[in-house]
Amino acid sequence: MDISIVVPLYNEAESLPHLADWIDKVMREHGFSYEVVMVDDGSKDGSWGVIERLHAENPCYRGIKFRRNYGKSAALNTGFNAVQGDVVITMDADLQDSPDEIPELYRMIKEEGYDLVSGWKKVRYDSKLAKNIPSKFFNWTTRKMSGIYLHDFNCGLKAYRHDVVKSIEVYGEMHRFIPVIAKWAGFGKIGEKVVQHRKREFGVTKFGMNRFINGYLDLMSIMFMSKFGKQPMHFFGAVGTMSGLFGMISLVVVVMLRLTGRIALTKSVWFYLSMLFVVLGVMLFLAGFIGELVCRNSTTRNQYLIEKEL
Repeated sequence: MDISIVVPLYNEAESLPHLADWIDKVMREHGFSYEVVMVDDGSKDGSWGVIERLHAENPCYRGIKFRRNYGKSAALNTGFNAVQGDVVITMDADLQDSPDEIPELYRMIKEEGYDLVSGWKKVRYDSKLAKNIPSKFFNWTTRKMSGIYLHDFNCGLKAYRHDVVKSIEVYGEMHRFIPVIAKWAGFGKIGEKVVQHRKREFGVTKFGMNRFINGYLDLMSIMFMSKFGKQPMHFFGAVGTMSGLFGMISLVVVVMLRLTGRIALTKSVWFYLSMLFVVLGVMLFLAGFIGELVCRNSTTRNQYLIEKEL
């Protein structure tokens, strides 16, 4: 199979028929063999009924329905587990991503050898104050921290080699950082393509301003996990050792000053600070040991209740 298209969606019943017609048109024109995996993230507006009709009319359309809303990362991860195509395309269901971009994204993966190609919505129709300016700052920060020079990390329109989506895990709200996750999974050839951004025709946006705060917290999590995820003792042990050593040296100095009669031990602030650093060092060391024990042993982090599947 040439292409798998993963469409995460939440309350997009109005736009789905139009999106399906557009995708079918592009696939026929270019002769692609394809499948479309639509992941309904707990919609309440009849989106699943639309997916069922699309599946009945065209078996290339597959559906997965969550019992409740888990978020875009959960929908993408579940879709990635289900796809079979050589090239995997992700796109939003709100018609702001154009299926006309798919052939060129496919070509860049197959002919130019990219592991991942991310869309860049160079011209946007979103609110400048609510989305454009915060998005530019967010992308600039992510570029500096990750070393991946993309203009739009959060663009929903992306293309992947099959091996990439089968090798990465997306959870929480990590969908914003899939290029970063892919890079640290060993897929370093990451490209970018300017794509069309269309005005929303149906429904309303599902994301608020809190996504930028959560985004930075997620970025810090990814940065930490990529460097210390398998060996948390390297971080906690190092910081704990420095804190403990500083506390012990300070404590020895304070005790010597007390023995020479220069200070009163219980009235010296340095005595309590020394003890604090020693305790912190021990606690951080213990945190490192506990982290080593539980590191990547969670068996439920990416389990979701799927109500129906086509």
